[in-house]
Amino acid sequence: INQTVIMEFIILGFGDLPDLQILLFLIFLVIYLATVAGNTLIVVLVVADQHFHTPMYFFLGNLSCLETCYTSAILPRLLISLLTGDKAMSVSGCIIQLYFFGSLACTECYLLAAMSYDRYLAICRPLHYSTLMNIRFCLQLAAASWLNGCLAVIILISFLSHVLFCGPNEINHFYCDVIPLMELSCSDTHLIILVDFILACVFILPPFLLTLTSYVCIIGTILRIPSITGRKKAFSTCSSHLIVVTIFYGTLMVVHILPKDLNKVFSVCYTILTPMANPFIYSLRNKEVKEALRKIATKCVDFTRN
Repeated sequence: INQTVIMEFIILGFGDLPDLQILLFLIFLVIYLATVAGNTLIVVLVVADQHFHTPMYFFLGNLSCLETCYTSAILPRLLISLLTGDKAMSVSGCIIQLYFFGSLACTECYLLAAMSYDRYLAICRPLHYSTLMNIRFCLQLAAASWLNGCLAVIILISFLSHVLFCGPNEINHFYCDVIPLMELSCSDTHLIILVDFILACVFILPPFLLTLTSYVCIIGTILRIPSITGRKKAFSTCSSHLIVVTIFYGTLMVVHILPKDLNKVFSVCYTILTPMANPFIYSLRNKEVKEALRKIATKCVDFTRN
């Protein structure tokens, strides 16, 4: 990285809780293993079971794959830091972490929008659903989600790579984020802050508005269904996704509104707890997923007995 004076950052993480380092390590290790196992299981179900070869589960498989990568961009480094006490991270390593975390977060916005649009078509335009949400369109939406996520952060990183860091070098967070990096820079960061704002408006605002609009239409359509049973059935098809969207955007907004002291606590919610919660939210509220998991569990038990 051009003319960087500081060669490494100190990621303070949860260093202000010295007596709890091992306990935090064990908690985050369990969370990481549960996240990887839960999301991998969802991906395996979607790929292996014919019942899940539908647009809704195709996007859910993409989301579960993303959540595994998303957590893996942050948690392994945090676990090493908690276990060994080594809080140093090179400047290039920090920017690489920012790239992966940022691009995956941006991709998640698009995937959640694609899933909400899928639910909108299923509930508001059921007669045209199979024609509009065909395999080709699903693949295009998924590919566009991943590409937009990568593109948005590449632009930001290209500006960030010319920034000078002259000290101090302590980041009061558990991962490398844009704002903490900007605060440590000795270059003029007004342009990067402007670029970050423009990129958020161009890449993050549209999928958020699409998600919001889809759910306004969905809720309007559900309320017009005359029978209570029909309303419940329609709402059950999108309730899991609505919970995930609310948690993701809710914590994301809170993180950027709250003061720095609480920022770190709420960042844990959307970077670590949400990826772990997603597979449980989708499986616990979905009869098809629960049934498929029950079949797998039965086969495993039969196999071990034999």
